Amino acid sequence: MKQMIFLLLILVAGCSSTRNKSNVETVASGSEMTDTIPSCMLEKIELFKSEARQNPPRKVYSYVYKGQKVYYVTPPCCDFFSELFDGNCVLIANPDGGFTGRGDGKLPDFISARTVEKLVWEDTRKQ
Repeated sequence: MKQMIFLLLILVAGCSSTRNKSNVETVASGSEMTDTIPSCMLEKIELFKSEARQNPPRKVYSYVYKGQKVYYVTPPCCDFFSELFDGNCVLIANPDGGFTGRGDGKLPDFISARTVEKLVWEDTRKQ
């Protein structure tokens, strides 16, 4: 019984995102953002729209990380990695999520070093 409770606690911890722990400005604006989103990221968003709605709903944020604009895609559910893409939609890393909640470990400073957070897209469909 203790092992099951321990495992449950680990799973819950892995599902919690560290994304909200940073101190960055959140900005969301409609057409202004669409004009600056790379077409490959718009294609990813269209793909997300064609898939079943996730719980929690998928979101795409843009950030500036080490002088470069990047796109952060929230994971579809617990124990999945988030994804971080460059402006050409090349996967840079999985900065958080997964079983440990720490991602793939390739960019351990992403959460603390990112700036200029902008919500690009959020799945607002009803369940």
